[in-house]
Amino acid sequence: MNLTDTDFELFAVPATFAQDRAALDNRWKELQREAHPDRFAAQGAAAQRVAMQWSVRINEAYQRLKDPIKRATYLCDLNGAPINAENNTAMPPDFLMHQIAWREELEEAEDDAAIEKLRGEVEAGRTRALSSLDWLIDEKGDYLSAAKQIRALMFIERFAHDIEIKSDQLGQ
Repeated sequence: MNLTDTDFELFAVPATFAQDRAALDNRWKELQREAHPDRFAAQGAAAQRVAMQWSVRINEAYQRLKDPIKRATYLCDLNGAPINAENNTAMPPDFLMHQIAWREELEEAEDDAAIEKLRGEVEAGRTRALSSLDWLIDEKGDYLSAAKQIRALMFIERFAHDIEIKSDQLGQ
């Protein structure tokens, strides 16, 4: 293992958006066993500190690889197309209009049926966005377009969270 390896190299998986979650989980467990500080107890405090650094590095990589949005963001960063979500919120007008319509629908939602309808629409939008990322990254290698899609997916994720808040407020 090398601290400068990419997360994909560390986990010995291809640098693609599509990943086998079970394989990631299994590899994470293997790596954690290899780097567990207790394995280095006989070698002293310095060896245990290094093992702890490795353990942190492995966990950070695992968190990025197992989450589709984080994984796509990481792939875009590695390929020169950073997301820059904090200062690049430009979205296509049709996407923004759809977001406004969803927001209005959420504000007007007063019962479980309205919330469930909106949840279904948002989940379908999320599924389409993830499928688009798979195609843009793994098939086309179009990281600039993928970065735009990730920003849209981030909006969708935030809105899904807002739905849950509204649902809690309605006591559902």
